[in-house]
Amino acid sequence: MAYEWEVREQGPGDAAHTVLLLPGGMCSAGSFAELMAEPDLAGMRLVAATLPGQAGAPPPDDFSVESYARLTAELAQQLGADIVVGFSMGAVVAVEMVTSGAFNGPVVLLGVSLSTKDEPAFFRALVRLGGVLVSLPAALLAKGVTSMVKRIPVSAERQAELREDFRRNVPRDVQPALREYLGWLQRGDGRADRLCEADVPAWIVHAEKGDGGLTQEERRTLEACPNARLVTIPGKVFFLPNEVPEPIAAVVLEAAGTTART
Repeated sequence: MAYEWEVREQGPGDAAHTVLLLPGGMCSAGSFAELMAEPDLAGMRLVAATLPGQAGAPPPDDFSVESYARLTAELAQQLGADIVVGFSMGAVVAVEMVTSGAFNGPVVLLGVSLSTKDEPAFFRALVRLGGVLVSLPAALLAKGVTSMVKRIPVSAERQAELREDFRRNVPRDVQPALREYLGWLQRGDGRADRLCEADVPAWIVHAEKGDGGLTQEERRTLEACPNARLVTIPGKVFFLPNEVPEPIAAVVLEAAGTTART
């Protein structure tokens, strides 16, 4: 049975480019509102899709990153998407899509992690507690991330919308997704190499502080990769699509320039 996606779409249906936007864990399609509102992207068809089991969306049968990638690649094909933009967990899904060969278009990876060393130790420890405390880690993460929404430079009403997104998360759905996410990272030795070997244009975007990062080895690999570009956003940023949508829109435009669609 096909998965029923929760999506948010805007832009002309006959646009030259269709961009599939994949939110982070515990975030909904609506979390891309600031990026989707950027004037430079007005001519594109933008489709944001809540990852299965996140922000209250129906859970999948299989929470593995590989399964997420297969489901999302099917959605990209249905939409005719030629560009994928992912944030955090959504970026990990995008990496799996291209390294598995399920998607061969340009990808924009926002705040992506490629191995466990790219994630804070407290996050790894908290997720592992889920084996004993079941859904408590997911609930604690949702509460902690909700408190960080006040950093986002948007109206109080918009902040309330984002907080409500996190409150819709169901811990029993989020916890297995987090566990599988961490397992994917643990298998990540050499993933930067595999991303390069996928031979698709890839933009890897991180802030100077706040949204994780890459190991020195991963960075060297990607800096030497002819089809990868590393982009650093100045300052401390956690919610990249919400806090700094303008420079990210510029990266999406650059990615669109590498496709042959007309």
